Amino acid sequence: MLAAQWHENRPRGINSRTVRAATERRIARKSRARYAGVARAGAVIGVTLALLMCYVVLMSSLTGLSYAISSAAAQREALQEETMRLDDRIAALRSDERLSALAGRLGMSEPQHFAVIRLRPVRVAATHKGFALFSSLGGLFVPTVARRQ
Repeated sequence: MLAAQWHENRPRGINSRTVRAATERRIARKSRARYAGVARAGAVIGVTLALLMCYVVLMSSLTGLSYAISSAAAQREALQEETMRLDDRIAALRSDERLSALAGRLGMSEPQHFAVIRLRPVRVAATHKGFALFSSLGGLFVPTVARRQ
């Protein structure tokens, strides 16, 4: 009877659908509010973890680069030592004493007199080059082996 009285005496402006929707919104808001602290803490932990992982990745990259620099410096030092050894060997092979000893073993001696010979330039037959328009494209069809010679 109480529900029937309320139904009869209820104000005309209240809609039961509006009341039901407001109740559902309030329940949903309370449910979200219940987990808001957990979500915030999770977000803070996630951001902190992401920053920490970025730091670890950057430090490992820095360590790898320092090892690469160290190995490059060691390789450079080894190459410099090898270059110095090879320069000493070249100097020893080019020495005047060694060359004169080799010339003596081969029976070579200093020349008695010098002669100057003049050669006439060799005449080359003129060749027809073709069209001047296509002369710049001619290098494209020459094999690379022929270009080096």
